[in-house]
Amino acid sequence: MNITERHQYILQQLQKKSSVSVIDLCKELDVSSVTIRKDLKLLEDRQTLFRTHGGATLNNPYTTDRSVYEKESLQSFEKVAIAKEAATMVSPHDSIIIASGTTVLAMARQLQPTGSLTVVTAALNVAIELSKHSQVEILQLGGTLRKSSTSVAGPYAEHILNDFFCSKLFLGVDGIDLEFGLTTTNVQEAHLNRKMMQVAQKTIVLADSTKFGKRGFGRICGLEEIDRIITDKNIASHILEALEGMGIKVTIV
Repeated sequence: MNITERHQYILQQLQKKSSVSVIDLCKELDVSSVTIRKDLKLLEDRQTLFRTHGGATLNNPYTTDRSVYEKESLQSFEKVAIAKEAATMVSPHDSIIIASGTTVLAMARQLQPTGSLTVVTAALNVAIELSKHSQVEILQLGGTLRKSSTSVAGPYAEHILNDFFCSKLFLGVDGIDLEFGLTTTNVQEAHLNRKMMQVAQKTIVLADSTKFGKRGFGRICGLEEIDRIITDKNIASHILEALEGMGIKVTIV
């Protein structure tokens, strides 16, 4: 194949699968990885695809910071289902951390504590939601307020966490990439989430299926550092297999 035919083939495969890998294209087109990477760069320059680590995709893998009020209406059915499942994992007399984001806010709305519960949170909307429960003790972290997420971040919030140790962290993210790990759109929030993981026995990620294959600006951690993911039934089968192969428990709702 000449360069034009290769490009047509790559775009046809993308239309069929929505993503392609360099390794597969090398085998199918019988050319070197250098040639394929050059082809992908040229096609990306023409704005016909997005390059990813080891391949390319039709969908923009990079997330942008959006208001929590805008994100709350997206995948709302899936978020409620995920939230209900996450709420069942909270035990009486538990001490937990709830990070920030619309999915963990949905979880806070689903909580119906039967005994005392201690919640450490960076999110003002989570704290307000839980304040209606008399048996919930809320420890609100302090710091710089991010208006887009109505949550705090920064070194002061990280320092306060040194005084706590909790059984579970319920974490919302902006992106989950099999190679790059968990990400959010804000670096300070990523640092705070990392600190939360250090003071929690288990990390449970709440993420609808649209978060997979996405990358935010701030990296939180690698996938090997988390214990469980709760997501919806639209997760791709190859992603599910890869996660379970890493020893991550995936709950599908």
